[in-house]
Amino acid sequence: MTRILRPPPVKRGKASVKLRKEALPEVTRHYHPGVTHVLLADDDVALAEMLTEYLEREGFAVAAVHDGEAAARLAVTGEFQIVVLDVMMPRVDGIEALRRIRQASRVPVIMLTARGDDIDRIVGLELGADDYVAKPCTPRELTARLRAILRRVHPPADDAGPLSVSGLALWPEKRRVEWQGRPVELTSMEFNLLEVLMRNAGRVVSKKELSEQALGRPLARFDRSIDVHLSSIRQKLGQGAGLIRTVRGMGYHLARD
Repeated sequence: MTRILRPPPVKRGKASVKLRKEALPEVTRHYHPGVTHVLLADDDVALAEMLTEYLEREGFAVAAVHDGEAAARLAVTGEFQIVVLDVMMPRVDGIEALRRIRQASRVPVIMLTARGDDIDRIVGLELGADDYVAKPCTPRELTARLRAILRRVHPPADDAGPLSVSGLALWPEKRRVEWQGRPVELTSMEFNLLEVLMRNAGRVVSKKELSEQALGRPLARFDRSIDVHLSSIRQKLGQGAGLIRTVRGMGYHLARD
């Protein structure tokens, strides 16, 4: 079952342009220039409607679906700037949907998980989720997380060149990373964490600082998301993994030449 809730009107004086039906066969919706498009996937129809109404009032355009299979197909079309994906859904669950999305797209993904369900959170982060929100969540909290991720994915264009540390090169504006000239594909949260470490290369950065500066939220007790993200970064760096060191009881350290 797929249900799309209409996005908010755009106050730009421009006519809406319909998407081609062949591009999104299971939906009928309109594209609004200049508006952030959110794909919301949750089988709780009442919750999806409540979140959609709130997000629309906050200026987002929201397409809502209620199963993971539809979410995975739509998320990779390039028409959405961010995806909110519930873990527990029919046909295809959120974890499998995320796996399919990451095979074809780097679109930012926020997972909705049951409160206290650490296994789903960790698996989601390992598969490339950018963040998670525990259910039940408030619309205000979800909106804040969406905006925090979008700010980091699309920062102001004020950087002239890359950050370069120990064979790593990072372009904040272009969201690009290279290790010894080889491109490294990172999720938005992985990119943010690496950027903070590179800007503080040579000193230990606490998990509290990393959470506030890279994830955009205070560090919660027993929160392992930073550890999972950094483990993924190390795997992707390959031989460069040793540049990022864990300092027990203190935080993380990026070695400088």
